[in-house]
Amino acid sequence: MKEGILIINKPGGITSHDVVSFVRRKFNMRRVGHAGTLDPLATGVLIILLGPSTKLFDRFVAFDKSYHATLRLGLKTTTADIMGKTIEQKSAQGIDQKKVEDVFRKFIGEIEQVPPMVSALKHKGERLYKIAWRGEQVERTPRKVRIDDLHVLKFASGQVEFFMSCSKGTYVRQLAEDVGEALGCGACISQIERTRVGQFDIKDAVSLENLNESHIRSWTN
Repeated sequence: MKEGILIINKPGGITSHDVVSFVRRKFNMRRVGHAGTLDPLATGVLIILLGPSTKLFDRFVAFDKSYHATLRLGLKTTTADIMGKTIEQKSAQGIDQKKVEDVFRKFIGEIEQVPPMVSALKHKGERLYKIAWRGEQVERTPRKVRIDDLHVLKFASGQVEFFMSCSKGTYVRQLAEDVGEALGCGACISQIERTRVGQFDIKDAVSLENLNESHIRSWTN
């Protein structure tokens, strides 16, 4: 039986489970799992666990993470990203990079964050994202998370590219909603890439097209 981990560069448009299914077929094995869901919009580092290494799930999920994402100002949606239905549109005129940076600073450190509806958390046994896709909302309990770094990379035409380094359980799309609320114009995510999980960087990741058995890594930590 194959054992170890894969560092996959997940493409957009597919689920994390789709990646698991691909790996199962590729290596002709059933015992495959992923550590840390990326939704269809998101790309980047996805850790795949093979064989007995699937028991290390909790260890990998606990790692800190980093993201490169884009915030679209003036648009609020049902899913907090551009794939959702529009709830509200407002002008972002008058909001410049300095105002965004000032708001960003308020979110650095330990904060309480309400998990977004589009997440893998469960409510009465059902994944929140499935409830969200029906256009429904349920109450969620705020959770303590930690943001170590949050800064603007580029600001242009109502789009804010930014970098975020954070603890496990921190949701980028919820940050987008909270920042949009603080700015008074609303916001959602238009692009998101997970660039790091623990010690594993995007430069270490392999595409599905190039994946082969030589990319299986042992894990002894």
